[in-house]
This record gives sequence, structure tokens and C-alpha cells, in this order.
Amino acid sequence: MGFLDFLTDAGLSTLEDWVTTRSYIYGYGPSQADVVSFKALKGPPKVEKHPHAWRWYKHIASYQSEFASLPGDPSKAYTTYGPEASEVAINPKNAPAADDEEDDDLFGSDDESEDEESKKKREENLAAYKKKKEGKAKPAAKSIVTLDVKPWDDETNMKKLESNMREIEMDGLTWGASKLVPLAFGIKKLQVNLVVEDEKVSIDDLQAQIENDEDHVQSTDVAAMQKL
Repeated sequence: MGFLDFLTDAGLSTLEDWVTTRSYIYGYGPSQADVVSFKALKGPPKVEKHPHAWRWYKHIASYQSEFASLPGDPSKAYTTYGPEASEVAINPKNAPAADDEEDDDLFGSDDESEDEESKKKREENLAAYKKKKEGKAKPAAKSIVTLDVKPWDDETNMKKLESNMREIEMDGLTWGASKLVPLAFGIKKLQVNLVVEDEKVSIDDLQAQIENDEDHVQSTDVAAMQKL
């Protein structure tokens, strides 16, 4: 039983199928099973080909500072986790989702001998549990952006420029660190990092608001942008 070699496409496919319906390799929280599986990968899987494996990888990466303290046996190989060998050999994509089986077990087995009242109660509890799981909000898509804000000349008050810029408030906008970067002839530009929620903040609108400070700002440019 267990995962295949993650360095192969088949191995990544077994991981993709496994975490499609799971947040963790084993159980309902991060453990050494996630740690050894994470370390078996050379880097994040390609999001275009293995989106669920990529999501799991990024999620587990957020626990890296806690790897040593997570529960479980760190000596176990990652190949001891994952689907049964028979499931992999037949077709991983057709394997039954373990989460659904576990959900059923949370509220008792579907035994033919149970009375109608118990069966009805179990089904109601199961339906409520699944509805609660489906209702969990997905994390908002965010991007980290680096903006270059250029002044008119070397006499521009850069402290006032930055102060005016940081007074801009938008739902989904978080200002980060900034620094002055030399351009030429004694002129320095302000380079600032910020995090935005993609659905709430338009970078074009933000640049327009910054450039409204015509006494200090000549122009703005996006120096870098990356999805979180």
C-alpha cells in the first residue's frame, strides 16, 4: 500500500487524487505524515496539472516552522501513507473517496439491523455535517505587489509622498514595507510592497489614487506581482 514515487508523474497523480478530498495526508490535522510527504517532493507540483496537490503543498508549507513538533512518527516513509496498492493499480481516479467513508463512520455504520428511527437520525446528522463542510468559505485569492512610485524631482518631500500614499484605504488592501531606491541625478523613487485581495482591489484604481497626489507623484509602475 501507499504512495508511488513522487518524482514520477504517476506518483504525483496518486497524491493529486488523495488530497482532492482531503486537507491532510492522514487525519484531520497536520502530522508527520504530511511532513514526510512534503519533504519527498522537490518543490510544489504544477498548479495547472495537479491543483489539489499544489494547494496541499502550499498549505503544509505554512507549518514548516512547526514540522518537528507535529504529531506522528517521523521515521515512517511517505510510501506507507496513501491509497491501497489495489486502488492504485486499478485506477486512482475511480477509487472511493475516503473522506466520504469517514463521514459515514462519524455517525454510525449503515447496518441493516438498525431501527428506522436510528437510521433517520444518523442520516440527518450526516446531512448536517456535509452541509457544514460545504459551507466553509474558501480563502480569498491574494497577490503580493511591488509598486514603484516616482517623484517629480530631487526636491520632492518623499516622507510626505509616502504618508499621503499610506492614507489610502481600500477593502482588501494591506500596505507593507517600503524603501527609497536611487534613480539618477539625486532623484529617488519609493518602492513599496503591498498585499491585495484580487476580487476587491484593482491595481489600476490604486495607482490612479496614488497619482492623484500631483504635488509629489509623477507616475507609478508595477515592478513585480505574484500570486500568494
